[in-house]
Amino acid sequence: MRLWQALSVGVALLSAAACSKSDYMSNPAPAPVVPSFDYRLQSIFAGASGLESPVDLQAPPGDSRLFIAELTGRIQIVEGGVVRTTPFLNLRSRVLPLAGESGLLSFTFDPGYSTNGFVYVHFIERNLNVNGDIVVERYQVSSTDPNVLQTPGTEVIRIPHHDAQNHYGGRVMFGPDGKLYLSTGDGGGGNNQFGHAQDAMSLLGKMLRIDVSALDPNQVPPYAIPPDNPMWPTVGRNEIWAIGLRNPFRPAFDMPAGRLYIADVGQGAREEVDVVDASLPGLNYGWSIMEGFMCLGIGGNCGTAGLTAPVYDYDHTQGNAIIGGFVYRGTAIPELQGTYLFSDLHSGFLRGLTLQNGVATVVQAPMASAGTDVTLSFGQDGMGEVYILTAANRVLKIVKP
Repeated sequence: MRLWQALSVGVALLSAAACSKSDYMSNPAPAPVVPSFDYRLQSIFAGASGLESPVDLQAPPGDSRLFIAELTGRIQIVEGGVVRTTPFLNLRSRVLPLAGESGLLSFTFDPGYSTNGFVYVHFIERNLNVNGDIVVERYQVSSTDPNVLQTPGTEVIRIPHHDAQNHYGGRVMFGPDGKLYLSTGDGGGGNNQFGHAQDAMSLLGKMLRIDVSALDPNQVPPYAIPPDNPMWPTVGRNEIWAIGLRNPFRPAFDMPAGRLYIADVGQGAREEVDVVDASLPGLNYGWSIMEGFMCLGIGGNCGTAGLTAPVYDYDHTQGNAIIGGFVYRGTAIPELQGTYLFSDLHSGFLRGLTLQNGVATVVQAPMASAGTDVTLSFGQDGMGEVYILTAANRVLKIVKP
């Protein structure tokens, strides 16, 4: 057993949309060093494995296969330690050539996948505009081959993102309520220069929530908007679940606890983790009024009334682009149950955040690091085990030593 080095603060978990100025501006008290276990990163695939820029790893519950999305547009299947010859899906012609932060970003299996075979795929399509559109499409598994998706898919949502080549977000995922969620970046550039994050008329810089249970491609939009979505002033349609996000590259639900975790990439100073009750609508996460706990004050505005503060942030001496992971719910490492795992694009550390009595404690495993690789993303298999994916085409599994 090893002591992890405690790295951060005890911060009260917010359970409502509003917070006071002191919630943001005070210096939280350090958490004590927490005894825990040691764990390592085990290489599952190396650079010559046949994968190209792996960016997402998922699987239906209980499925032993690994479904791995590549930034360059394919979803590959790994079965028995071998990448299958035929991809699950190939969208390379629609996402290449890559520019900025574009590509195939994420995918998710429908909660009813075992019976309906639906998979939702989230990518940046560049054949319409040099900076691309954010697109989510639904595909269905072949009736004759469970390792192939039928094409073409059905478009679910398309969001123009034409101002810049960065800050697309995001992740597509299902929540505990069975609705489909999509996180989007603020449109790119710097300092929220296009004004999307705090504009409820824009679908950028948001968390969206839609109902795809009766998707109808002959309607506009083809999805339904849940009647319990928040109502935003002057907005005719209400896909928006929350606002005030910069580049929420990897949010995740923790289904057993009913919480939503959002790792929102900061700008010049702070990286943040937001944790809220998954059922709370209408939250404003503060960008670009705030960056983490720090007042950014764009336009001279530092008022925090009505904003939801993060539970944790860190400065750029420790890293400069947070990569959100998952709350561990596997069985191989019982000591890790309930711990939210995350990393940083440039530092490659592996940190864990736990919440107890509303207080967040963040610790780091000294022997677990993605090294000098640029960390792209996390993945979670059908048994709940967690992986790190890197730009050097490595897939690393979090294991006990």
